[in-house]
Amino acid sequence: MKRLLKPKSPFLNVGCGAHYHSSWCNIDLVSSDPEVLQYDIRNGLPFADNSFEAAYHSHVLEHLTPEQGEALIEECHRVLKPGGVLRIVVPDLEQISRIYLEMLAKAWNGDADSEKNYEWMKLELLDQMVRHQSGGLMGPYMVDSEKSNADFVRSRIGSELNSCQAANHDSKTSNLRNWWIRQKQQFSVKLISCLLGKEKASALSEGIFRQQGEIHRWMYDRYSLRTLCARSGFSDFHVCGANQSSIKDFSNFQLDSVYDKIRKPDSLFVECRKQASAVKRAA
Repeated sequence: MKRLLKPKSPFLNVGCGAHYHSSWCNIDLVSSDPEVLQYDIRNGLPFADNSFEAAYHSHVLEHLTPEQGEALIEECHRVLKPGGVLRIVVPDLEQISRIYLEMLAKAWNGDADSEKNYEWMKLELLDQMVRHQSGGLMGPYMVDSEKSNADFVRSRIGSELNSCQAANHDSKTSNLRNWWIRQKQQFSVKLISCLLGKEKASALSEGIFRQQGEIHRWMYDRYSLRTLCARSGFSDFHVCGANQSSIKDFSNFQLDSVYDKIRKPDSLFVECRKQASAVKRAA
């Protein structure tokens, strides 16, 4: 039986990564700060039923299998209080697909600017699902600040473009723990190569990478998200903007936008509610 933790806040940020607010209860697979609880959300959420007024996760759901994703939505429903709000942010499959088709048509008709944009949209649609090493093909594309369509790419992924370019300059400054993990993985791959050959070693290396949480295991649009949330017991599902929310003072926490600039413009923002009890509705 897992140990249940006492929330420090009525607001829960699941899979917060490096972007979180200290007023929230923040949880993620890896923690680099005391403000973030380290926990594998694939094992559920370590909180009691009806613990939170709001739960939020941004660009988390797509990194889980459909089965794991549904389990996470069910866990969010469990830990929310009746009437509590669930806010979900994911890459918008519908939007990505529409822009991809638009750029495809323009590139086909010879529009030179659209050729580069088409190249990016194809990466945006597929790369993070099929890549077998960190960064995939999107990483090198974003690092190249001289790309003629840098403004278009920035309009799609916002500040992530600058962050990627900055991270490329700082890539040599990794910490000791990460270095040791890489050394163990490299040793394992070399051992398998000696025992079973390079093909099996390559499969092991790819398998290790694909289990580290970088790839997308599924994609969502407004319809599939509405269906998923309804199946888990949520109601009042609606699409909203980055600065629109039923969560009290949400914009002040600057989770989806920073100084009115949307952090992840390629996103679909939705909210829904855990139904209130029959007693509360009658009141």
